[in-house]
Amino acid sequence: MNRIQINSVAEPFRSPELARKAVGAISRAEAMGLLDGIEAIDRLDLTSFQDIGAKISEAGIARNAMAELSGTAANQTERLRSILHELDQALLDSPLPEYEWPALEGILGAELLGRLTGVSVSSLRRYRSARRRTPDAVAARLHFLALIVGDLAGAYNDLGIRRWFERKRSLLGGQAPIEILTGAWAPEDPGPSRIRELAQSLSYSPAT
Repeated sequence: MNRIQINSVAEPFRSPELARKAVGAISRAEAMGLLDGIEAIDRLDLTSFQDIGAKISEAGIARNAMAELSGTAANQTERLRSILHELDQALLDSPLPEYEWPALEGILGAELLGRLTGVSVSSLRRYRSARRRTPDAVAARLHFLALIVGDLAGAYNDLGIRRWFERKRSLLGGQAPIEILTGAWAPEDPGPSRIRELAQSLSYSPAT
């Protein structure tokens, strides 16, 4: 995940709140595999974000909000704030295994991803190729992992993200995330919820 390398920011994203929300959405969308075809994101302005929104909507995510975004001006900050909120919720609530399997395998590797989702590597590859439908419980775990990876992307490169799952954490009772995300876990379980909170505590600060 090295597509996001923001080194300049323009209105309306000079607002720290809007910049944080926009970068969070971009990182999440990248982790979910929705930004293929966009080579680099080095500037955060309205035009570039509208292009990203159009790409996200191709996957069926937040189509109405992204259509509204295309007609939003840089001085319409309240409208943009509402659009960003709707986009964030849509990304949170939309497992997309057909996009997320290849994206996360590229970051985590098949062995680690299989272990974290509770499936064998052979099953993972069948799900990835759509030869078998991803079960709902597995799709939920996969999507949860994409959200975590999106949270980590501003602080770590791919190797750092892989190591993050394997490193013991005092805030997790001395366990590593991989020791908690084992078996038939569910995103709403207490352990995974603590892991997500830990990942979310890492913030990304774009250039100003």
